[in-house]
Amino acid sequence: MNTPAKTAAPEFDPVWEDIYRAGHANRYPWDAVVSFIYHNRPASRPAGQTSVLEIGCGTAPNLWFAAREGFRVAGIDASAAAIDAASKRFAADRLQGDLRVGSFLTLPFSSDSFDLAIDRAALTCVGYSAAQQAVAEVSRVLRKGGKLFCNVYSDRHASARAGRRGADGLTIDISGGSLVGVGQICFYDRDQLTALFPDRAWVVRSLKHVTIEEMLGADAAVHAEWRLIAEKL
Repeated sequence: MNTPAKTAAPEFDPVWEDIYRAGHANRYPWDAVVSFIYHNRPASRPAGQTSVLEIGCGTAPNLWFAAREGFRVAGIDASAAAIDAASKRFAADRLQGDLRVGSFLTLPFSSDSFDLAIDRAALTCVGYSAAQQAVAEVSRVLRKGGKLFCNVYSDRHASARAGRRGADGLTIDISGGSLVGVGQICFYDRDQLTALFPDRAWVVRSLKHVTIEEMLGADAAVHAEWRLIAEKL
């Protein structure tokens, strides 16, 4: 297992390093990621011959699940604290994983080396042009026919209207909704999201818009996100 470096990517919002250093850690995988892996894994190969990459993996609960199920896993995050926590958990559970500190704009992995890739609300934390670059990098490292699960926040999210505009399509200083305290966010409409996946490189296999509305409390809030699955051509 790689020893995490002590550097962070320039596009990384430093609020996440503070969050992880304060002890934040999701322990269990997201249900949508579990479903994605099991519905899109190559049917002709066992888990041990199937490779899964997560960009912006944080403390790597999704990869922890995949490794426990026998998949070969790799993850990258700009937070040294997150990767340190993930590495310690993998070691304690005797799991193997290639976990690295770095930028998903320049992935430190060979071309055509992964079957599946996961973005669980990582691309949504960088600006639009940065997301375009990251998707191109994911395309490079995926094998032909490999699939990416992309999960970004929707422009119909309550927090999209509770901040101010920053550079490159970002919303900053969010003061309302469920995304207070998580730093900069790029909220997507349908056209912006699908434009990340040009026809020359990808085919979109699934596109879902998920909305959850909190009905209790003084201020009803809408949580809205996109879940897209794209296949590399």
